[in-house]
Amino acid sequence: MAGVGSLERLRELCLGFPEASERLSHGGPAWFVREKKLFVTFNDHHHDDRVAFWCAAPPGVQEALVGSEPDRYFRPPYVGHRGWLGVYLDVDVDWDAVAELVRDAYRQVAPKRLVALLE
Repeated sequence: MAGVGSLERLRELCLGFPEASERLSHGGPAWFVREKKLFVTFNDHHHDDRVAFWCAAPPGVQEALVGSEPDRYFRPPYVGHRGWLGVYLDVDVDWDAVAELVRDAYRQVAPKRLVALLE
């Protein structure tokens, strides 16, 4: 189940990218590129009774994942219309898939120079 362990794993993934930083945003931990561009935010019962995170996603990913696995993925409020993806952490989490989603989120907002460092 989710909890501090999920937050710590998510934090470790997010802070592993060049010039990534963490600060509170809207009451929860959030991760930014160069302290400006948000790429992942953690939600612990803030908008409903679920533990999840929201992340930037490439075009079409939100629709594909929410459509195929609605028990794991959702369209988050406020940013869902921009293609962001919600990922539940109070289910049996596939951390390899989460790592890919977080990497994609970083790539969506980071400058090309920083993205090139991932290659």
